Amino acid sequence: MRITIVGTGYVGLVTGACFAEMGNDVVCVDIDEDKLDRLRQGIVPIHEPGLDRLIEENTAAGQLNFSSHLADALADTQVVFIAVGTPPHEDGSADVSHVLTVARQIGETMVSRVAVVDKSTVPVGTADRVEETIQAALDERGVDIEFDVLSNPEFLKEGAAVADFMRPDRIVIGSENEDSKRLMRELYAPFSRNHDKIQFMSVRDAEMTKYAANAMLATKISFMNEIAALCDHFGVDVENVRKGIGSDQRIGFSFIYAGAGYGGSCFPKDVRALISMANDADLGGELFRAVESRNRQQKTLLMDRISEKMGADLSGRTFAVWGLSFKPETDDIREAPALEMIERLLAAGARIRTFDPKAMEPAKRALDHLDSSRITYADSPFDAVTGADALLIMTEWKNFRQPDFRRLAESLKERLIFDGRNLFDPEIVANYGLRYIGIGRNSERL
Repeated sequence: MRITIVGTGYVGLVTGACFAEMGNDVVCVDIDEDKLDRLRQGIVPIHEPGLDRLIEENTAAGQLNFSSHLADALADTQVVFIAVGTPPHEDGSADVSHVLTVARQIGETMVSRVAVVDKSTVPVGTADRVEETIQAALDERGVDIEFDVLSNPEFLKEGAAVADFMRPDRIVIGSENEDSKRLMRELYAPFSRNHDKIQFMSVRDAEMTKYAANAMLATKISFMNEIAALCDHFGVDVENVRKGIGSDQRIGFSFIYAGAGYGGSCFPKDVRALISMANDADLGGELFRAVESRNRQQKTLLMDRISEKMGADLSGRTFAVWGLSFKPETDDIREAPALEMIERLLAAGARIRTFDPKAMEPAKRALDHLDSSRITYADSPFDAVTGADALLIMTEWKNFRQPDFRRLAESLKERLIFDGRNLFDPEIVANYGLRYIGIGRNSERL
């Protein structure tokens, strides 16, 4: 099948590479010529396990191409996916202007029937606006070309996106057009061989499903963080509570880890978009507001703990920070709790020594407005610890999970670990003479 993907961001690249891997002819379209040149050379702008190999091999095989000319790509395509960004407005509502711009360009350049698929996360009703925009452009040209607009939201986890695309839990397709349904079933057949994973529904149902999925996961995280706050107050270990409720099959273990809050490009943006949609519908959205509020509080919680243990004025203090990305196996630092912590520590007078396996360069760019003389980007986790008073764990990378605690005890002046991801067992850490402050658990209750 001949496929066009508009947008070479996280979703567009993964979608294009995975479809090409299955033998389809894919053209990824973007307006950034420098980015396209780098992609043709195999230089992938994001860290996503397995993606660079897929792009390199399928580009070499001629099944994956990159272009800045949408008209050329549409000349011989059956499906065009819109995979551009939908950043939030100041009020939290999703900005779909990029989606509508692409829709207009499709209407201005299409020459034959095409299925237009919204892959971007968009508010309910966006497909209607896309259809109206394309039709208006066709009317201006005075041509009558058949097209259909579908919704096919992505459910990819950063750090496991390729695996998620290749082995999806479900494939949600919003369409009322039987021809488009047959086309999408054929396209996704290689990803649905074990059992039928395709779920057809209305376009609006599919648009809402994406938001509901992310909001549910964010709610589980904020719920567990609220429980952790109670655990701190009553001297309870939240890890035992997590195991106790997670073993209930109705709840499960996924997304019930207490921590320093969620970040990334999806959960924060999508929860705020739901709040905006609830406002527009005069429904209040109290639950979504509570999820967002708890997450905001969670990102500053460790700063409160640091102030309790070390004082509000941190002048002359040095903190090692392990982890900068919002989660492991990605270099995405958007709304990462680590960046907010670093800003707050610097504002309190502290110095920072930090290390992340993949996100150092994006973090440098994101923090370049701060006093760079007080931030050291270390070469390794223990290089970051050199001369530090205390250690903060902000991302649960695997190579942070079993450090040499004896070496940490010798290196940290205050022998203090603030664990924003509950990676360590307080009892084990205490056995090495270290003090441990986690989220809903600490060594002082032993």
